[in-house]
Amino acid sequence: MDNYRPLIGISVGDPAGIGPEITAKALSLPEIYEISRPVVIAESEMLDNAIKFSGLHLKVNSIVAPSEGDYEAGKIDVINLNNIDGKNIKHKLVSAECGKASFEYVKKVIDLALSNKLDATVTGPINKEAINKAGYPFAGHTEIYATLTKTKKYAMMLAHKKFRVIHVSTHVSMREALKTVKNSRVYTVINLGYNILLQLGIKNPRIAVAGLNPHAGENGIFGSQEIKEIKPAIARASKKCDVVGPIPADTVFSKMLGGQFDLVVVMYHDQGHIPIKLLGFNYNKNSGNWDSVSGVNITCGLPIIRVSVDHGTAFGKAGEGRANPESMIEAIKTASLLAYSKSKGKVPKK
Repeated sequence: MDNYRPLIGISVGDPAGIGPEITAKALSLPEIYEISRPVVIAESEMLDNAIKFSGLHLKVNSIVAPSEGDYEAGKIDVINLNNIDGKNIKHKLVSAECGKASFEYVKKVIDLALSNKLDATVTGPINKEAINKAGYPFAGHTEIYATLTKTKKYAMMLAHKKFRVIHVSTHVSMREALKTVKNSRVYTVINLGYNILLQLGIKNPRIAVAGLNPHAGENGIFGSQEIKEIKPAIARASKKCDVVGPIPADTVFSKMLGGQFDLVVVMYHDQGHIPIKLLGFNYNKNSGNWDSVSGVNITCGLPIIRVSVDHGTAFGKAGEGRANPESMIEAIKTASLLAYSKSKGKVPKK
């Protein structure tokens, strides 16, 4: 990337989960430092602890601001917030204390990015119950970022290699999800997805829109949303980009997997999450571990870059040194690519 190494801020997520561990493991790779300058928002002692129980050989460099980092392989630069005892983390437990700490890590990384002290942000997994116990009533990272950046039009994109989905709705009940399938929202999400694809270096993105109902409504027999809301949005968006649909959800993902599309616009949370995690997550029943935990989460529409791991806190294995860092590695690489694109002025105008 023309020797460009963007400053990437990483919030580790819930201290009681696997976030500190997968962050340390990802930053043990020299290749990460060839493409970026990662700085971690956490507690120095927490990272020291994760390094030890993961069997890594790394140093921790405690700093106050991103400008102070050394950004060398073999060393992790950490902005230490001193908001929790990093030595005595009780892994695997949901607590208000850890929820408060994880929220503060996220807030700090957002503040640094908004003040142009970071080129992009990457987030480790938080626990929604913990942050709510701490008094922060958010459904997840996406909603935190949207609120703190004052963003009204945004969407969640999940990506596993060339398989990508972007959601019309995410963390709401199915009843509420049905209410969000409106012409204006579907049109907005198509455009948000199109813009991110351009930033990822896809010159002529091909987008498919999934139907909401079985068989995409079967011309109104199984539901009217496709006719009244989804088709008009596609027709409007097709004036700007290559978009087709609505296509039945039971076939559209196979077509993308086969190379026909670069992105599928999905109508609700599980419609997009299930195919992505089916491809990216590989559980080994013999070892009890995930052989692969691949995929990233990109929040589209924000004034700053945010990429996240595509998994949760995995309390069941936290603190044991056996968490898979694959998704964190991919998140850092994707954030670096988006930052590079932004630095070259390839971000589409709104």
